[in-house]
Amino acid sequence: MPRFLRIGCLVMLISANAIGQMSDYRVYFGTTLQRPQQIILRQWQQNRQLRYLTVNPQTLETAIVALPSSNVQPLPWAKLAPQFQKTPYLRAIRAEQQRDQNLQDAGLERADTTERGFSLTIDLCPSNKPLTRSVFEQLIAAFEPEEKPIPITITITGLWMARHAQDLAYLKGLVSRGDLAITWVNHSYYHHYDPRLPLSVNFLLEPNTNLTNEILLNEQAMIKNGLTPSPFFRFPGLVSDKFVFDRVLAFGLLPIGCDAWLAKNQQPKQGSLVLIHANGNEPVGIADFIRLIRQKADSIRNKTWLLYQLPTSIVDTVGK
Repeated sequence: MPRFLRIGCLVMLISANAIGQMSDYRVYFGTTLQRPQQIILRQWQQNRQLRYLTVNPQTLETAIVALPSSNVQPLPWAKLAPQFQKTPYLRAIRAEQQRDQNLQDAGLERADTTERGFSLTIDLCPSNKPLTRSVFEQLIAAFEPEEKPIPITITITGLWMARHAQDLAYLKGLVSRGDLAITWVNHSYYHHYDPRLPLSVNFLLEPNTNLTNEILLNEQAMIKNGLTPSPFFRFPGLVSDKFVFDRVLAFGLLPIGCDAWLAKNQQPKQGSLVLIHANGNEPVGIADFIRLIRQKADSIRNKTWLLYQLPTSIVDTVGK
């Protein structure tokens, strides 16, 4: 369900479903002036109002709000980061800065290793095939009523949203019904991929890729479709280099990888970020996941094997 943020009586809380004409969408760093203080990541015009995407630096939860200019303090990142350096959000940013060397799977791969379960991430890359709804049906059957709503993370692309309005409505319906609590993650807008090219010049590393468009167009598409973007980003194909990785960080986003891509026979451990694709292109990974939750049925009922919300897991990892 949409998360809401209270920042005093002068703030208008905006549901992501309240869609109007968007313009001048841009990176905008600053803080709210009323308590609890939030970090501002984006600003845009909508329905004749200035709106902002904010992140709670203590919980990593995001919100879309309308704020009067008197409640906003613009701050460049160089001044904002020291002010919030002890918060989980800035601790996570600093931790991510140490993960930018790998060509593949750079970013957070594993969260709190004391967890009795893992964080499930489901990628929706561009595809003409329908959503694999069976994985969500199996999740609900396996984890309710022990976990309700069931926390999952969906990384989503603009092209998938453009082609699958009914499937997106289905997912939003599961949230509205209280079955799922979804953390929505930016997975780029176009997600370019050429199977003929090596990884070093593929996905976002393809020459002439406009990274700003990949990130900001996708955030706008998410908001227009009633989704609140989280402060996370997953690289298409889990492929990046130091330059692209650091540019994503400069947008205020936390890259996430995974350490258990089920279709590649990588088995989850405590605190793992598990990856499956529900875009119709990965039947092996889906079958492996359904088999896994059936094997863990007793542990799920006993609450010794759970799914965890990604923001909470990362806060627990970096420390409060």
